[in-house]
Amino acid sequence: MTRIKQSVSWWCFVPQHFTPEAFVKTVADIGYPAVELVPSEHWQLAKDHGLTIASFSGHQSIQDGLNRTENGSRIEAELRASIAQAEKWNIPNVIVFSGNRNSQDDTTGAEITAENLRRVSKVAEDAGVNLVIELLNSKVDHPDYQCDSTAWGVKVCQMVDSTRVKLLYDIYHMQIMEGDVIRTIRDNHQYFGHYHTAGNPGRNEIDDTQELNYKPIMQAIVDTGYEGYVGQEFLPKGDPTTSLKQAFDICNVG
Repeated sequence: MTRIKQSVSWWCFVPQHFTPEAFVKTVADIGYPAVELVPSEHWQLAKDHGLTIASFSGHQSIQDGLNRTENGSRIEAELRASIAQAEKWNIPNVIVFSGNRNSQDDTTGAEITAENLRRVSKVAEDAGVNLVIELLNSKVDHPDYQCDSTAWGVKVCQMVDSTRVKLLYDIYHMQIMEGDVIRTIRDNHQYFGHYHTAGNPGRNEIDDTQELNYKPIMQAIVDTGYEGYVGQEFLPKGDPTTSLKQAFDICNVG
C-alpha cells in the first residue's frame, strides 16, 4: 500500500514564520518530500533541497476565472505557458479556478468552464500534467466562488472528459460547505487529482482542537489507491516547526 506523500503550502509559512531558505530546510528535515504554491523564483531553491514542487496556480485569478467566455483566450494562453513550465520542472499539478458567479447560474458556469478547459486539456495530457480545479468555500473565505461544491466540480470534469482534468479537493473548504468528507472521497475519488488540508474552524493546525479527524481521512485517501500529494495548507497558531512535524505525523499513514 502506498504511503501518503505530503507537501506544504509556501504561502502559509513564508514570510510570516520563515525565510525561504529556512522554510525549505525545515520542511526537508521533517521528511516532507514536496512543497507547493512556491513563487517561481524559489523553485530552484526547493529543488536544491531535494523537494518536489507539487503544484502552482496556473492563471489569474480566483475571482475572474474559467466560467466566463470572455476569459477563454487569456486563460488559455496563461495555462499553455503554465503547463510548459510544469512539464519542464516536473510539477504534477497546475491549479485552476472557476471564478465567481456574478449572478451566473451554475449550469451555464459549468458549461463555460468545461469549454474553456477543453481548449487546453489535450496540451495537459501530452505534457503529463494535471489541471486541478480547486474547490473553495463561498461561505467564509471566497464569497460567490462558483466551484464551491463537489457535485459542481465533478460535473465539469465529466463534461471535459480528460484524464488530466480533475479536482483539487480541499478538505477544509469542503468541510465548511458540505461535510461528510470521507464518504465524498470514497464516492468521488476518481475525480480528485490533489488534496489540501487545514483545521476547521479557523484554518489552523490539524490537531485535536478542531472538528476534522485527519488520520482516518488520510486512511480513506490511501484506501482509494491515490498516489499523488496531500498539501498541508494550514495557518499555524503555535510554533510553526512543531505544527509542521505534528501534521506530518498525523498524515503519515499507509
